[in-house]
Amino acid sequence: MKSVLFKHRSIRKFRPTPIPAEVLRECLEAATRASTCGNMQLYSLVVTRDAALRERLSPCHFNQPMVREAPCVVTVCADVHRFSQWCEQREAEPAYDNFAWFLNAATDALLAAQNLCIEAELHGLGICYLGTTIYTAGEIAQVLELPKGVIPVTTIVMGYPAETPGLTDRLPLEAVVHYEKYTDYTAAEIDELWAEREESDETKRLLEENGLPNLARIFTERRYVRRDNLAISQSYLALLREKGFFNND
Repeated sequence: MKSVLFKHRSIRKFRPTPIPAEVLRECLEAATRASTCGNMQLYSLVVTRDAALRERLSPCHFNQPMVREAPCVVTVCADVHRFSQWCEQREAEPAYDNFAWFLNAATDALLAAQNLCIEAELHGLGICYLGTTIYTAGEIAQVLELPKGVIPVTTIVMGYPAETPGLTDRLPLEAVVHYEKYTDYTAAEIDELWAEREESDETKRLLEENGLPNLARIFTERRYVRRDNLAISQSYLALLREKGFFNND
């Protein structure tokens, strides 16, 4: 029998029912059991249930209704602050204020986030990751009063689903798995790997709505355009510097 992982779908409409405290705690405890660099747990999970705070976070996520409607919003942060503070209190000199340790902390944070989501779905909860976190990480950091050494990497909305959307498609396994070493793709293989998605009814609808000749152009000209990509990159890099992750001395 296939596990809950094969039934995952993003939920964007939620019932107002609060998540019982014991269920939320189990989900959060599951997050802490994720693999972690050196057993350092370089992440923090900021759990926001207060309606007023969720209202303040909403513009940071482009006012998507689920931020207000979901009873729980979890901002997942890379966090070297707590470990560095512990080191300093033990007269040990931390050296985690650099990009290498942002990558370690971001990895820790995302592993914990996925554990959280899997456990949530096992309890019948729905979840959705919010990519908008990267777009407005500075604003989120202000709302949540994140100290130096702590930076948002993703956000998860959680609650009991008010919808049952269909499963979204995925590329064939052959698209993402390489045995023994990386094998580059021929042009024909690229065409074959994307064929089913490009020929779907959903793609045909999107092409008609956007007036574009292919799905790739929707990504590059509508969804994730160069101008926005560069602006987001510059903003996030500036926040990394502000939060102390760019010490190169």
